Amino acid sequence: MIELINLSKQYVAGGVVIDALRPTTLTIPEGAFLTVMGPSGSGKSTMLNLFGLLIQPSTGTYKINGKAVSSLSDNATSRIRNKTIGMVFQSFNLLSHLTILENVCLPMQYARTRRGEMRRRAKALLDRLGLQGRYGSRPTQLSGGQCQRVAIARALANDPPVILADEPTGNLDEKTGTEVMGIFTELNRSGKTIILVTHNPAYESYASHKIHIHDGTATLTS
Repeated sequence: MIELINLSKQYVAGGVVIDALRPTTLTIPEGAFLTVMGPSGSGKSTMLNLFGLLIQPSTGTYKINGKAVSSLSDNATSRIRNKTIGMVFQSFNLLSHLTILENVCLPMQYARTRRGEMRRRAKALLDRLGLQGRYGSRPTQLSGGQCQRVAIARALANDPPVILADEPTGNLDEKTGTEVMGIFTELNRSGKTIILVTHNPAYESYASHKIHIHDGTATLTS
């Protein structure tokens, strides 16, 4: 379960305070499929960065399974992020000089997983996502849809309960985007909590819960 308690984020630009996210209190149950929608500049990216522990809130508390995680040290935050949150990006963020197997192994390296187990788990994830036999390929040798599958496998490497996805279909054609959304649906059915930022209103049909953001104000519906 994820809880935001009076969580907010302000920035100062040119001496002016900007409310990127106004004080927000909401609860996202474990196993939810949440879409986050709103116009450009509404605060979607700020909310995702707060969910992903990539930035600190200005006020309030962020809890995962009852544990406050919004004001921990950098090292403690990194450990929580590595074990609890998997992130999938629109631009994939794969390292082009590494094979796809090595890309998927990266989060497990940070978690100090043993090499044999790390490679076994990475291969199993790539197989699960339809990339059998491509372990030695580099991202530049794959299609956009295949790269996004690798990115999803990497997000799953440490078996985190929460998956954050930032416009994961934004660089994909409609057919491939639908396939990727099908993967997220399967992950949600297996128990993962999915938080997905999207501009595509058609994807709201996948969601059990929805956040709409306008001018920094977030509203949760189900």
